[in-house]
Amino acid sequence: MQPILYAHPFASYCWKVLIALYENHTPFTYRTLGPDDPQAAVELQALWPLKKFPVLVDEGRPVIESSVIIEYLHLRFPGPVRLIPSDPQAALEVRFLDRCFDNYIMNPMSKVVTNQIRPENQRDTYGVEEARTTLQTAYEWLDALMANRTWATGNSFTMADCAAAPSLFYADWVLPIAERFAHVRAYRSRLLARPSVVRTVEEARPFRPFFPLGAPDRD
Repeated sequence: MQPILYAHPFASYCWKVLIALYENHTPFTYRTLGPDDPQAAVELQALWPLKKFPVLVDEGRPVIESSVIIEYLHLRFPGPVRLIPSDPQAALEVRFLDRCFDNYIMNPMSKVVTNQIRPENQRDTYGVEEARTTLQTAYEWLDALMANRTWATGNSFTMADCAAAPSLFYADWVLPIAERFAHVRAYRSRLLARPSVVRTVEEARPFRPFFPLGAPDRD
């Protein structure tokens, strides 16, 4: 029986797992969270009361958190693209960069977006400015890192790139990556040209009108 993924095509953390699945052409059942399948949300809450997604279910076992799901897929459904290197030291760098993209790009970006959804009298101006500062610092750090790299850890596409794609895609909408960060901009372009990412972007395209800050007319 193929695994079941509870996810939404516009959610950044779902992108991470979808890209990993598409990289290795792993068969799965997609339970899209939304009005077209209300039962999916009921099942998600039973699986994970915090109702965060994505959640993968394999043979009745729920696997939670995007990075853990990718690690699980690597062990349970290995494919030609090794998203976690076999060398332990190289694997550590992949995991480190995965956490960097999540914590210092994805999460600050999400904070700015979530703040926009709140009632105006409950918005966190200080928190948003802090998040933008974190993003700017992360861009600068990443630009130096990517000066001589094709993918996050070098020449191979890994879990770190699965995290980088949604992080940089949406972060550039929230705080445009300045031209002086040419290596980051080029890396983002390479990510968006990757077939697994192209597929993920296209599946999310119908939902762009719901982006709280207004989706830019590009990408």
